[in-house]
Order: sequence, then structure tokens, then C-alpha cells
Amino acid sequence: MAAPVRLVCLSLPARQLCFHPTAGLRGLAVAAVSVRKPSDGQQHPALCGASSPLVQAIRHTSFFNRLTAEQLWKGVTSVSNAGKKQGRGKGVGKKIAKDLNRGQVIGIGRENMVWPGLNAPILRGRELIQQHQLPKDEEREAKLIKIRDSQGKFRMLKLDPLERGWSGTKMPGRSIGAPNAIGEDSFEGFDTKVLELKVVTCMTAVFGRKRRMSIFAVTGNGNGLAGFALSKATTVQDAIRKVKNRAGQKLLHIQRYNDHTVLHDFFTQYGATKIYVKKMPEGYGLVCHRAIRTICEVVGIKDLHAKVEGICNVQNMTKAFFLGLINQKTHQQLANEKKLHLVEFRKEQLNFPKVVASPEDSVVRTRAEIPQEEELDLTRYLMGGRVQLQRKKYPPPYTKLYSYELYLKSLAVRRNKEKVKLDMLVHEGEVKSFYTDKYPECRPMQPKSLRQEQHQEVDA
Repeated sequence: MAAPVRLVCLSLPARQLCFHPTAGLRGLAVAAVSVRKPSDGQQHPALCGASSPLVQAIRHTSFFNRLTAEQLWKGVTSVSNAGKKQGRGKGVGKKIAKDLNRGQVIGIGRENMVWPGLNAPILRGRELIQQHQLPKDEEREAKLIKIRDSQGKFRMLKLDPLERGWSGTKMPGRSIGAPNAIGEDSFEGFDTKVLELKVVTCMTAVFGRKRRMSIFAVTGNGNGLAGFALSKATTVQDAIRKVKNRAGQKLLHIQRYNDHTVLHDFFTQYGATKIYVKKMPEGYGLVCHRAIRTICEVVGIKDLHAKVEGICNVQNMTKAFFLGLINQKTHQQLANEKKLHLVEFRKEQLNFPKVVASPEDSVVRTRAEIPQEEELDLTRYLMGGRVQLQRKKYPPPYTKLYSYELYLKSLAVRRNKEKVKLDMLVHEGEVKSFYTDKYPECRPMQPKSLRQEQHQEVDA
């Protein structure tokens, strides 16, 4: 049987000898021998122990002073992801929104007191009001409880239809206001809209999985000035404030045609996202992805057609679209680059040619100077030879009917009539036939506007 071990308190000299760094086992032996024998006459080995600890570990930081109160309470009351999969805590996230301050007045509590300057004026006429107690209101508690119970259950926030985003009350597509002023510079007329809101997490050695809110937004004044930014913060309010101020510091000037559309058709790409943008006449509207439509609204573009191919990532689409906008070329730049006249044909102008730009140095290449392989079509030249993917169009089922063949036969008499008249007006200046020059009296009736122009030319 092993001998019992005693824990004793040593005197100060023995304690210093025992815990001296150079004493070692020899010091322990001397300290043990110096212990008096017990009353039973037997010697027991003793361990030297200090009456108080000599070294105390101190930790200067903890997660209690690094995390917010909301995060700490969530860690205590929430359910883990594994628990959610098993169906636990289904009612934990539902908040009962009750305003406990409703019905209460500052300065009025259980003791009905008059506090000058708080719930009563300091002076009443020339009389100085003194602090005094009023009769106790017995029904006060019952009134407060009735008001709280009448609030009911928590209901989702209802927004005005003009304030809603892309889908109900979700943040993407919603307006968050203009950026904050920087010194004397204010952002009057600007509006910021959220394009993407998501939760991002990262793993750390001390705090584990850290959760933050990431917001991607675009801001603009609707008159050709716009910018976009990405920001992250622990709360949505901080992320909104950071992202709109950061977007206001990264503004770009966008050129527009007649303040309603882009200068020309263009192709743009960022990563695996490809966008084909087409210039459209006034009144066409915005036929494009909802993120591109939101960007066009803050830039000031009203008429546009855009087709996205590849990955529909919001951030990639925004960067690709802004790259295409800032790389646009004006009509004068295109004319100087090609050394040719830039001619426009518009359907609303009956496809009459209109010269919109000519080389500034007045040096225009002739047909003999233009290489045969050079691309002269403006759309193919701006698209870089790329063609938008078109779905195969299948003929409608009624084309196989016999009645449709009869319809085509009746249409053959007047088919392409309007197109032929338009081509004659463009090339000949009037609607005529091969007998018109030989028999002028058989000249067809001209439109009234054209007859008036001809009379004016004759009178001049």
C-alpha cells in the first residue's frame, strides 16, 4: 500500500527555497525534511504548496466584446442548420412586432407627477409652475394593456407600387435615395437603385463563420451621369449607406442619341456574359433584362433592345453594359475613321437617305480606293462580325390549309405594291411607269405634299 501524501503550507524561507528556479529537487528535499514530524511519530512525505497562486492567466479579449448583442442573442436562441433540416425551431424566426412605447407619454408613469419642462410648461402666464403630484390614474395600466393587445400579430410591410422592387418587397430593384453630400457638393437629382442583395460568409479562426450583407447598386441622375459600386457590411443599413456613397464617387459620363437611346448598335462582353445592344426609335421602350432596364432608367436611356447570351450574372451584365456604353463612337468619329459619309436610313422617314456626318478634313475616299474586302455595313462593322443567336422560326399551322393558298392567290395582285412605290420615290423621285415619259398625261396622281413641292419649285 502506497504511503499517504500530505499537502502542507510552508513557511516563507522554505517556500522561497522550494520555488527558487535553481533549487530543483534538492530544494524540495530540504523543504520536506524541514517539516515537523506528526504526532503519530511516523514520517510522511510532503508536497510543498503555496497558500496563493503565483501565476494567473489573463485573457484580454473575448467574443463578448467583439460581437454585437443581436449576434450573441441569436447564437443562444437560434437553431443550427442541421436542426433546421430536421424541422426544429419553425417558429423561432417569426417576430411579433409590438410597440411597447405606444400609449406612454414622457414624464408620466405610475406616479402621476407634473414635471415642469418635461410634461408641462415652465411658465403659465406670469406664474412659475412647481413640481407637484396629481391624483393617481387607476385605469392607466389597463389602457396600456388594451392598446398593446390591439396591435395584433406581425404583418409584412406594404410598400407603395412605385417603391417596390423587381418582386414585391425584396430589395433588388428598389430605390435607396441619392448619395450623401460630400462637403459643398450635393447629389441633387440622383437616385440609387439596388441590383443585388445577398448574404456572404467567411470562416475565421476566432469567430468561426462571419456573416455579412453584400449589396451591388447603381446610381445616376437620369441625364447621362451614372456609376455603380459593391459594398459589404454587417447590417443592411450600413451596407446601403456605404454602397450609395461609393457609387457616387465613381461616376461616368454616358453619351446618348437625342437623349433617348444609344449612339449605335454595339456588342459588349465581360467574362462569359455577352450583350447585343440595338438602337431603337423613340417610343419603343426598354426591351431587355431587368438589371439592364434599371441601369437605363438611372442613365436616362428610354428606348433600347438588348439580348444577353451566356451567364446572366448581375455584376457581369452591369460591367459589360457600362463597357459598351463608354466605348461608343460618335457619328463624327466613325466618319473620320472610315473616311466616308455616314448615311442614315430610318423607317419613320420612309427610308430616305440622310447624311449625318462627313469627314472633318473633307477627304472622302472614292469607290476605287475602297478595298473589296472592307466592311461597309455599319451594323456588321460595329458588331465586329458577330451575329446574334436567333431561334428557329417554325411556320404557323394555318399555312398548310387550302384556304391559305386561296388567300395568297388573291394577294398576288397587290403584293409588294407599297414597297415598289417607296423604292420609286427614293430612286426616281415620283411614282411612274415606263410609259410616263412617252405619255405625260398618263402620269399617276401624286400625293398632295409632293404636288405642292413641285409647284413651289416651278414658281421659283
